[in-house]
Amino acid sequence: MKIALLTCEKLPDLNPEDQKIIPALAQHNIESSAVIWSDKNVIWTDFDYLIFRNTWDYFEKEAEFKLWLDHIEKLGIKTLNPIKVIKQNIHKFYLREMQQQGIAILPTLFIDKTDHLDLAKRIPSHWKKAVIKPAFSAGSYLTEVFEVANSPEIDKQYAPIALEKELLVQEFMPQIQTLGETSFIFFNKKFSHAVNKKPVDGDFRVQSLFGGIYTLVHPSQDLILKAQKVVDTFKEDLLYARVDGILIDQELYLMEVECIEPDLYFNLSENSLNRFIASIVKLIA
Repeated sequence: MKIALLTCEKLPDLNPEDQKIIPALAQHNIESSAVIWSDKNVIWTDFDYLIFRNTWDYFEKEAEFKLWLDHIEKLGIKTLNPIKVIKQNIHKFYLREMQQQGIAILPTLFIDKTDHLDLAKRIPSHWKKAVIKPAFSAGSYLTEVFEVANSPEIDKQYAPIALEKELLVQEFMPQIQTLGETSFIFFNKKFSHAVNKKPVDGDFRVQSLFGGIYTLVHPSQDLILKAQKVVDTFKEDLLYARVDGILIDQELYLMEVECIEPDLYFNLSENSLNRFIASIVKLIA
C-alpha cells in the first residue's frame, strides 16, 4: 500500500504535525510520503491513495487545481476525502446547500460574478458591519471586515474581484472577537476533539498566522451533536471533517466545514493522531 500525503510547494515536507503521519502509518506497514500536488513530474498512478493534507495554495491556483482534480478523477485514483467532496468543498456556496438542509449558518449573501456589485442595495438594513470574501478562498484570503456605511468603498475595492469570482458577504458577529470560533474535528464521521480559536485584540482573523490563540476545549454533548448534524449531511465516507462554528445564544452557527486541507490540531489533543491513523486504516481496508 502506497499513499501520497498531498502538500504544496510552500511546505514540500508537510507541516510538522502532519509529518508525524508518515512514521505512524509505517507501523501499519503502509508506505506514505509527502507529494506536492502541482509537481508535474509525479506519476500519480504509482499511488493507491491520495490524502489531502497541506494543499494550502489551491485557492491561489484555482484553474490549475480544478484541472488537476479532474485529471486525478479520470485516472480513477482513490482519494481521502473523495474528489466529489473536494470539488464541492472548495467553493463556499456549499453553505447555501447546508442552510437548505436545516443547518444554521451565519447570515450570508451569496453573490454571483457581477460587473455591478452595489453592496448598499444588497445588504440588509439592520447590518452594521460585514465580512466579504471570495467563495473560492481559504485562510482569510482577500477577506475584509467593513462598516456597512462604507459599502461604496468596498464596491470599488472588490469590483475587479467580483468580475472574476463569486463572493460571500456575511454579517459580522462580535462574538468572534470575544468568544472566538470553535473547531469540531471528526475522523471517519466520529467526533475526536475540539479547539477554540480566538483572534488577538483588535483583529477578527483566528488563524495562527495572524496571532490567533488556540485552546483545546470540551464542548457539551448538545454542541457536539449539532456539529455531528453538519457532518451527517455528507453521504460519502470522510476521513476527516472540521466543523468551524460560532456560538450565539446557545446555537451553533456554521462558518464553514473543512473537508480538504484543514489543520487537525494533533498537537493539542492527546491520541488524536492515533485516532486519525486508525481511521485511515479502516477506510482503506
